[in-house]
Amino acid sequence: MGFEDLIPAPGRGWWVPPTQGAFPLDAETVLHAEPGTERVAHWLRGTLGAATGLPFAEGRGDNGIVLRVDARMAPEAYRLVVDGYAIRIDGGSAAGVFWGAQTFRQLMGPDAYRRAPIEAARREWLVPAVVIEDAPRFRWRGLMLDVARHFMPKDGVLRYLDLMAAHKLNVFHFHLTDDQGWRVEIKRYPKLTGTGSWRARTKFGHRASPLWEEKPHGGYYTQDDIREIVAYAAERHISVVPEIDVPGHSQAAIAAYPELGNTDVIDTTSLTVWDSWGISENVLAPTDNTLRFYEGVFEELLDLFPSEFVHVGGDECLKDQWRRSPVAQARIEELGLADEDELQSWFIGHFDKWLSARGRRLIGWDEILEGGLAEGAAVSSWRGYEGGIAAARAGHDVVMCPEQQVYLDHRQDAGADEPVPIGYVRTLEDVYRFEPVPPELTPEEAGHVLGAQANVWTEVMEDHARVDYQTFPRLAAFAEVAWSALPAPAERDFADFERRMAVHYRRLDALGVAYRPPTGPLPWQRRPGVLGRPVDGPPPNR
Repeated sequence: MGFEDLIPAPGRGWWVPPTQGAFPLDAETVLHAEPGTERVAHWLRGTLGAATGLPFAEGRGDNGIVLRVDARMAPEAYRLVVDGYAIRIDGGSAAGVFWGAQTFRQLMGPDAYRRAPIEAARREWLVPAVVIEDAPRFRWRGLMLDVARHFMPKDGVLRYLDLMAAHKLNVFHFHLTDDQGWRVEIKRYPKLTGTGSWRARTKFGHRASPLWEEKPHGGYYTQDDIREIVAYAAERHISVVPEIDVPGHSQAAIAAYPELGNTDVIDTTSLTVWDSWGISENVLAPTDNTLRFYEGVFEELLDLFPSEFVHVGGDECLKDQWRRSPVAQARIEELGLADEDELQSWFIGHFDKWLSARGRRLIGWDEILEGGLAEGAAVSSWRGYEGGIAAARAGHDVVMCPEQQVYLDHRQDAGADEPVPIGYVRTLEDVYRFEPVPPELTPEEAGHVLGAQANVWTEVMEDHARVDYQTFPRLAAFAEVAWSALPAPAERDFADFERRMAVHYRRLDALGVAYRPPTGPLPWQRRPGVLGRPVDGPPPNR
């Protein structure tokens, strides 16, 4: 096991001459944390100590590991040196040291990913004598997980944070609310979880499927759960960006508090948490009461999430009720707006100013461009590249996550055995050839591309095994795109990536990830007879 097998691929690496030697780790190996690296040492002792059974006691000596911050390096850069004297992991910050520790774990072999030693008699672990110098291409290397459509219990979320860290991903976009469920406790509005966190039944498959799961589905995270998730992520140098979707994708909130909806158009008291998929026409009313309500939500949210960004959704807001609503039309006239698109822009702009006044930044899906982009807002470009290009040219920051390229709910193969096939075929190689920066951007405009994100929407993922299947192994390819300085998409060496994946599958096996095998789904991973929505042909690349 050498640096040639690492994922994501490092910037530079070489063997320590004169031979391809190894450094032994044993019960005498000590671990010394210089100032600023103590939490990395705590993670390393806990994780590698569990897998190896070695104590990694505090100390300095020839048989030792030394962690150190070197302020001359870029914050997330690291240098890992394994030679005949010691193992040294230097980073530009604690985050850089942590990413170096993740590489060190890979060098130890797949069994370093287990939670207990599998060879009780094993007294020594060999680490190849190498030097690796590495740094990420992008500052935003994200994974979005939708827990609104199908709830993922807290332990599953913590597990995904570990999987992200193992792949050097550093932004967890937490999609907490939607038409089908509200997943975060808000103490001043208890019915958001009391009513809004569960639905009576669930559509099984695409919305056109005739199948139903005829049992209640739900769950939510208490505020202490959220604090635990955020702290767990921070130990792994992952920032958690919460998403509270407004003004669309809000039927669960309206079911809990009917006054939030367009009461002059429909009887909102008759609404329930939605049990099917698609885009609900039940959207928030553009009233002062709605604004004050969601300010209350965001006040509690800011106490829970210290992240720079707060995601407000803003996508797929159907305007039919606003067009029919005298209250909404009066608001348009009062504000001197042109139409319902500008009304949505006003709604988003309100929270942009509100968040900015509290030292935070708003980010939303690219629909927030319609009717005018809120000042200071950043954009998640999901409908393709065009929204991100427009935003970057206007001087706004962008996270590239085009659905045609990196929506991991899309099917991985055209085969009939692919479970609940959704969207375009996006193979492992397709994801590996994803390029976050559109070539038409100038260097200055490209500087607004914060990075990239893979999105996991869970309408057809009823449990963690289905989430694993759709997410892996493609998340490993995405992680390399987001971290490594790769050549242009057509010039990328996918054959070499596949060679490294052969090793990486053993790491995923040790972690218990139910990934899609290269040969296709295993019998229990299939969902025969469950209707999906496959889209034929190559996806647009625009």
